[in-house]
Amino acid sequence: MKTNERLQTTLDRLPYGDEVLSGDLKVDKSLPDGVKSSELYKDIIRIAWPSFVELLLTQLVSMVDLMMVGSMGGTANPQLGTQALAAVGLTTQPKFLLMTAFVAMNTGVTALIARYKGQGNREKANLVVRQGLLFTFCATLIMSILGVIFARPMVIFMGAEEEAVTQMATIYLQIQMAGFLTMALTTTITASLRAVGDSKTCMIYNMIANLVNVVFNWILIYGNLGFPEMGVAGASLATVLGQFVAFIIAFSVILKGNGFLKLELKRGFKPDKPILTDMLGIGIPAMGEQLVMRAGMIIYAKTVASLGTTAFATHQVCMNIQALSFMTGQAFAVSATSLMGQSLGKRRTDMAQAYTSRTRTVGFCVSMCLATIFALFGKQIVGLYNSDPEIIRIGGHIMLFVAFLQPFQGSQFIIAGGLRGAGDTKTTARITFITVLLVRPIVAMILVRTSLWLYGAWVALACDQILRTALVFARYKSGKWKTIKLKTEK
Repeated sequence: MKTNERLQTTLDRLPYGDEVLSGDLKVDKSLPDGVKSSELYKDIIRIAWPSFVELLLTQLVSMVDLMMVGSMGGTANPQLGTQALAAVGLTTQPKFLLMTAFVAMNTGVTALIARYKGQGNREKANLVVRQGLLFTFCATLIMSILGVIFARPMVIFMGAEEEAVTQMATIYLQIQMAGFLTMALTTTITASLRAVGDSKTCMIYNMIANLVNVVFNWILIYGNLGFPEMGVAGASLATVLGQFVAFIIAFSVILKGNGFLKLELKRGFKPDKPILTDMLGIGIPAMGEQLVMRAGMIIYAKTVASLGTTAFATHQVCMNIQALSFMTGQAFAVSATSLMGQSLGKRRTDMAQAYTSRTRTVGFCVSMCLATIFALFGKQIVGLYNSDPEIIRIGGHIMLFVAFLQPFQGSQFIIAGGLRGAGDTKTTARITFITVLLVRPIVAMILVRTSLWLYGAWVALACDQILRTALVFARYKSGKWKTIKLKTEK
């Protein structure tokens, strides 16, 4: 199978490096002979822009979801919209917690396939795809069943107090869990395609899914075109329908093949011990990181929820807007992870660090643009979600925090993405433990009980992001990621 030209990078024309990933741990910014900086930027942007568009549109759809939900009841009954916003917010952390297993394994899938792409080893790369889908199917089936059964207890645990909010949140989460499997399998295929630099295909099928989501939001939330008015349940069902469409397209793409990856069903899905060992070696620390992150986020969210429905609704709106800015860091992290893994697969640590440093530069520029927008138009953006003057006033203040954090979180996402591409997930797990499980919730619990109120929670978030950025940068500068090898390479 001839490798698709759009999957080619500058790295592909270079010879293999040293046989052993060791030696000088100092991060050197010099380029190999014959390689131009503009070529590296071209590779970075080619992989990142489809991911950026995809993630941006996905988050915009999430924002539209929340705006539609927040507008329930209109100006006649704005409290209904506030309750709906709080209900959706209460489901976020339980859903992410149940996603932990397959999200973590996808980190292993991406790192392994990227290395095998660097080595030109299609056989092993496609074996990783089959192992990843097998693990995701088994893990997600269990999580889906548990999610449906225990939806209400999880919502109550998150701090739901009003029965109307509890009922909305429960049905929303149950519908999400019922459609969990197709969403999970899609993310594994996406992780595989991004590992070889094929982010454009992922963008296409996720854009189609987002369109389906928005259309069915309009139909099902408000009861248009003769359909029943389902409110929050309709928003959840629309999301599941969009995810199902994405799965059908993604599965057909990987079956057909993209020039490097191809799912051959006749090869079967029998567990392969060496590949699973490598996946687990990278994925288990990543899972620990995700579990720690979710635990910290749950404590953090419960702390904010204790401030009441209006405060939590305001917080949820601002967190949703901040998640839009995550898309920048996450998109360029896709480039960092893919190019880092491919570079190390080819024993080119010089190219790995050259790609990572330039990815940070581009990400920083985009982050500053977003910071300017959030600082200048924060209140107007918050007002798109809900017409409550108190939510708009407080939300406008919090948006200044969001603007301030942009360059820090962008750099943190990108460098951490590079470390994960190298398989250095143990370090990122330790950093997450310190910042998300300890710093953020402890500082939040102290400050929200003072005169800082909701603002204290955002001071805590700022402490977390700044410290996390400093720690991941220090790890990258140490150069220790250069010595990490896979079991199958030994």
